Formats: sequence, structure tokens, C-alpha cells
Amino acid sequence: MIICLDVGNTNIKYAVYDGETLKISFRVATEHKKTSDEYGGQLISILGNNKIDVSEISGGIISSVVPQLDYTLERMCVNYLGIKPMMLVPGLKTGLNLRVDNAKEVGADRVVNNVAAVKKYGYPLIVIDFGTATTFNVIDKKGEFIGGVIAPGIKGSLDSLVNGTAKLPRVEIERPASVIGKNTVTNMQSGIVYGFAGLVEYIVKKIKREMKEENVTVVATGGFSEVIAKEISCIDKVDKLLTLEGLRYLYGLNRAE
Repeated sequence: MIICLDVGNTNIKYAVYDGETLKISFRVATEHKKTSDEYGGQLISILGNNKIDVSEISGGIISSVVPQLDYTLERMCVNYLGIKPMMLVPGLKTGLNLRVDNAKEVGADRVVNNVAAVKKYGYPLIVIDFGTATTFNVIDKKGEFIGGVIAPGIKGSLDSLVNGTAKLPRVEIERPASVIGKNTVTNMQSGIVYGFAGLVEYIVKKIKREMKEENVTVVATGGFSEVIAKEISCIDKVDKLLTLEGLRYLYGLNRAE
């Protein structure tokens, strides 16, 4: 079995695979001040509660956009799982050509999502990740990453709205019954859900026009992908495990080297 970690600014997503079979996936909050022992104790507890035998985990891979946690999580894997994980860093074989101004600027999570999407869905593609930021990744008809768009994230936008005002409450991000809200909560939910649905639909339309391609598969992943996908027709696939499956694939690709 192998363990995959996708370290984001808001959450750390874990998955344990036995070959291509997913045994468990879960997420915990990203906490910069947590020690390797604290992360390790949390991990061992969750794996134990789900009857995952730690001794059977023989390898791992980490994708991270939080550099200050890289050493912490690497030590956690060494000390609690007895493995030295692969780190997704420049130079690791991905099979993806990054045709952009500076390949080093492309986040590890975007690379993994694109690799997984190309393998699962072919190309051309638009891969949308509803994470801390909302990213649009464009794969052309040659299977090359040619760039994309970074927009504000849904949760961050809501946090900014709440924190920047005196009276607006924190609300659940879910579809209201009507676009015209009858109270403060549904007004805010409408603005967030339908506002981002409109943003996604417009940007996808503009990308397709610039690509001069109509038959482009649009794949969405991330925490709020399902909420937004229900409101628009331009998203063809919702794949919540895209990043973790990409990590599993990259581990195998590089292990074979």
C-alpha cells in the first residue's frame, strides 16, 4: 500500500491505495504550527480507526503548496510510517509538458491535477480546481499545459465578505431555493453560489473561444465542485479524487525509474 498527501493552504488530503484500489481518503485542516508528532498521532489514529495496518504502507508521495510544512510531513512519514516519501518537486517525472513562461511557477497541485485528468479523460481539457483558489488549467489538443486562470476561492471570498463587514454572518455554502434571497443568509448564498457559477461559465466560454476548440472536456475537482457543477452545463465531469489519483499515478511512474 502507498499513502498520498495533497497539502493545500486550507486542507491536507490523504489517500491510501492498495494498487489501484482506494482503501481510504480523508482530509484534515492545514495547521502551520503543528509538529510532525501532532500530525503523526492524528494520522495513526485515523488509520487505526479504519483498520488500516500501518506496517503494510511501503511508500508515499507528497504534493505541497505549503513549503513550511514539507519537512514536517516528511518527518511524520519517516517516524510514524517508516517510509521516506517522494516529494513532487521540479525534476520529478510527470510526462506533462508545461508550455508556459516559467514552469517553476506552476503549483504542484495543478501539475498533479493535469496529469491525472489527461490520463483519465484525454485532451483537450479544461481542469477546474475549486480549492483555496479557483484555478482553471488548460490542456491543448497536443496534451500540453498551455496556461490558465487563477481566480479567488469560494471559501476565501465568503471569509472576506464576513470579515470585512460588521453584520454579515458566516453561512453554509449551499444553493438557495431562489436567486432572489428573502433574508441575509439566502442573499449571501445566492451571491456566492450563483456568482461563482457565472464566473466559471464565462471563463470556460472565453477559454474555449481562445483555444478555437469546441470539443473540450471540462473536469472539475475540489471541495465545492459539485455545488457549482449543478448550476451550469459547461462542466462535463466532477472528480473529487483527481489530485490523489494523480499522485498515485506519479508514484508508480517514478518508482519504476
